[in-house]
Amino acid sequence: MEKSLVGIPDYGNWIAKKLIYVPGLIGLAFLGLAFFVPVMGILSGVFLLMAAYFAYARHLFSPQGKNVQKHIRAEVIARLNWDGNGQVLDIGCGSAALTIELAKKYPKASFIGVDYWGKGWEYSQGICERNAQIEGVDQRVKFQKASASKLPFPNESFDAVVSNLVFHEVADAADKRELLREALRVVKKGGQFTFQDLFLIKQLYGKKNDLLDAIRSWGISQVEFVETHNAPFIPKALKLPFMVGTIGILVGRK
Repeated sequence: MEKSLVGIPDYGNWIAKKLIYVPGLIGLAFLGLAFFVPVMGILSGVFLLMAAYFAYARHLFSPQGKNVQKHIRAEVIARLNWDGNGQVLDIGCGSAALTIELAKKYPKASFIGVDYWGKGWEYSQGICERNAQIEGVDQRVKFQKASASKLPFPNESFDAVVSNLVFHEVADAADKRELLREALRVVKKGGQFTFQDLFLIKQLYGKKNDLLDAIRSWGISQVEFVETHNAPFIPKALKLPFMVGTIGILVGRK
């Protein structure tokens, strides 16, 4: 039986603190300059409003607010039509929240979470491993550093592959559709996949129907698109294009 480590898991927040502090400090600096150059007061207001917005967004994403992060992850889990046997890959696992929630739901399966854990995020492999220990699933979950653009696994390695709001962040892939092709490469024939991202941003993925046609042309037997950006648990303040106002899920079977 797996044993839990005493403590509270740290799943972080999708809004990094620097998005609050940096514009806040810049706004205060411009406010000071406004005493000498009044027009600086306008710039001060802009940056202080940015800081206030991101602070509010961080609160909404957090468990102390609306816990939107957990609800969005739940959309991925709910649409994974899988029997719970085999091995799962979580691409861009971040703080391992999705990986761990799946491991708790499917006690017979094993899981691998990969992430690049860049400097822009408040996550690390160590945080993932500690969270898994605290949640008592560390014997069935492992983590390793890897880019979503070049997964270090052979073709058709996993019974199910998931990803949540990751692909648009991958810097070393100009064509985000190639990230989907790479993710699908490691899904076993007949295996399941559920990917959630900013799929409604045409500059990244093109038109929705064209994207679905492209995926089918790669030999995928079943794929459908689910718009999740209009979910009732997402507050209006977060439905901006650069937040989660363009999210959707690609779900299907290889």
